[in-house]
Amino acid sequence: MENLISLVNKIQRACTALGDHGENTALPTLWDSLPAIAVVGGQSSGKSSVLESVVGKDFLPRGSGIVTRRPLVLQLHKLEEGSREYAEFLHLPRKRFTDFVAVRKEIQDETDRETGRTKQISTVPIHLSIYSPNVVNLTLIDLPGLTKVAVEGQPDSIVKDIEDMVRSYIEKPNCIILAISPANQDLATSDAIKISREVDPTGERTIGVLTKIDLMDKGTDAVDMLEGRAYRLKFPWIGVVNRSQQDINKNVDMIAARRREREYFNTTPEYKHLAHRMGSEHLAKMLSKHLETVIKSKIPGIQSLINKTIAELEAELTRLGKPVAADAGGKLYSIMEICRSFDQIFKDHLDGVRPGGDKIYNVFDNQLPAALKRLQFDKQLSMENIRKLITEADGYQPHLIAPEQGYRRLIESSLITIRGPAEAAVDAVHALLKDLVHKAISETVDLKQYPGLRVEVGAAAVDSLERMRDESKRATLQLVDMECGYLTVDFFRKLPQDVDKGGNPTHSIFDRYNDSYLRRIGTTILSYVNMVCATLRHSIPKSIVYCQVREAKQSLLYHFFTDLGKMETKRLSSLLNEDPAIMERRSALAKRLELYRSAQAEIDAVAWSK
Repeated sequence: MENLISLVNKIQRACTALGDHGENTALPTLWDSLPAIAVVGGQSSGKSSVLESVVGKDFLPRGSGIVTRRPLVLQLHKLEEGSREYAEFLHLPRKRFTDFVAVRKEIQDETDRETGRTKQISTVPIHLSIYSPNVVNLTLIDLPGLTKVAVEGQPDSIVKDIEDMVRSYIEKPNCIILAISPANQDLATSDAIKISREVDPTGERTIGVLTKIDLMDKGTDAVDMLEGRAYRLKFPWIGVVNRSQQDINKNVDMIAARRREREYFNTTPEYKHLAHRMGSEHLAKMLSKHLETVIKSKIPGIQSLINKTIAELEAELTRLGKPVAADAGGKLYSIMEICRSFDQIFKDHLDGVRPGGDKIYNVFDNQLPAALKRLQFDKQLSMENIRKLITEADGYQPHLIAPEQGYRRLIESSLITIRGPAEAAVDAVHALLKDLVHKAISETVDLKQYPGLRVEVGAAAVDSLERMRDESKRATLQLVDMECGYLTVDFFRKLPQDVDKGGNPTHSIFDRYNDSYLRRIGTTILSYVNMVCATLRHSIPKSIVYCQVREAKQSLLYHFFTDLGKMETKRLSSLLNEDPAIMERRSALAKRLELYRSAQAEIDAVAWSK
C-alpha cells in the first residue's frame, strides 16, 4: 500500500505543475479530492521542529516572528536502504539538492522572490520533495504560524490573512489537520485547537500533537492532555520532544535527537505507559498509516471525480476544435476539410436535412405567382393606349385586315412588365441563399475556431452567390425577352375572325377603331399575356434553380478553392490564426486531460489490486 501514497504524491505534483488546484479554479479539482495533511500551529509552537523530526533533516528556515511565510507542500518519498538522500523543488525541475543547508537557503530565497525581503505572506505554495531511506511516504503542508498581533513591518490584516490562508486548506473535507500545540501553555488558548475546532468540531479529521513536554514547569505534566481528558479528539494525542536551541546550535543530528526523545518517554515515570505511542518516529509512522487509510477510503470518490472531469474536458476540447497543423500541407488540408464541412451543412439546408430550403420553394409557389397576379395591364390595354399604339403602328397606311404591328407593340409593352416579378424572384432566392450561408457558417463548429477563415469563407460564398444571381437574372430576363421577341402564332390563328362572327367585311377600315373593336383587341392581348404569364410561372423557377440553387450546391466555393491552392504558407497561416486565448486554453485542457487519464489508469490499477 506504500505505493498508494507515492501515487497520490505523483498526482499532486502533476496537478501543481498544471495549476490544477483550488487556487486557480472555482471548480472541484483532483488536487482538492486528494487527501493531504496540513500542519497548523501558532508561532513558536514547535511546528518546524516537528517537521524536521519527521523528516530527520535540518532543512527549514529558522528565526523569530513569522518564518514560514508561504505554504510549503512537503512530499516525502521512501527510498531503498543505502540510497542517497536528496531533495527537489518543483520550481527547479531536474535540479537535485544533496546539501540540506542549500535546501533551507532555497526555501528562504524562493519565499523572498514571491514576497520580497519583508514580513509579508503569500498564498503561493513552495513544493519540495525529499527522497530518503529514512522517511515514510507522506505529504505534509506546512502553513504559516497563526499569530494574534501584527509586528512592525506587517500589515494590520496579517492576523486575518494567515487565518484565512490556513482555513482555506483545513476546511476541505479531505484534509487531515495536524494541530501542533505547546504543552507548556494552556490548551484552551491553543491557536491550532481553536481554528481546528471551527472547521472540524467533532475532531474526526484532527490529530493533536503536543510539543515542548520537556519544558513544562516542574510538578506539572501533560498526561491529561495526552490521554484526551483535557480535550478529546478521535485519534490519541501524540507527544514529541524537539531539539533544544542549544542542541540546534551544537548541530546535534536527528538520529541522536530521536534516541534522546525515546529515552525521555521511556524513563520519565509520568509517560512510561504512553511511550509506545509517543515521539516523532511514531508520529511519522502513524501519519503515514492514517493517510494510507484515508486515501483508500476516498478512492471511489476520486475515481468518480476523475471520470466526470475527463468527460467534461473531452467535451470542451471537442468544442474548441483540433489544433492547427504546423506545415503548409497540413494547413491546406485543414482548411479544405473545414470548408467541406461548411459546404455539406449548406447543402443539408437546401436538401431539407436542415431547415431553410423550403423557403425557396415558397418563392416559386407563392411569391412569384402573387407578383404576376398583381401585375396591372390597365394602362397598356386602356382604350386610349390601344387606339394610340394601333394608329401609330399603321403609319400613313391603315391596316387592311388586322393591326399586326399594333398587336405586337401592345403585347411587348405588356410583357415587359413581367421583368419586375422575375427580377424580384431572383433577388428573393439570392437573399435566402445568403441566409443559408450565414446559418451554415454559424453551424460549422471549426469555423468558430478561426475568425479569419470564417470571414474569408463567408465572403467567398457571398461573392459566388452574387455571380450566380447575376447569371440567373440574365437568364431569367432572357426568358421574358424571348416571349417579347417571338409571339406564339398558333394562338392568333385559332382566334375567330370577323367573317366567322357574321361581321361585314365591307365596313370602312376606320370603323374598326370604334370601342367595340378596340375592346376586342384588348381582350385578345390580355388572353395572350395571361398565357405567357402561366408559361413563365413555371420556366422562371427552372431558370433560377438551374442558375442559382444548382450552381450553389455544386460550386459555391469553387473560386475560393482555386485561390486557396495558390496561397503561400504565410497566408494559409493567417486564415488559421485563431484566438491566442483559445490556443492557450486548448493546450492547458489537453495537458490536464492527459494528467487525469494517467491518474485514472493508475488509480484504477490500485483499486483493482485491493
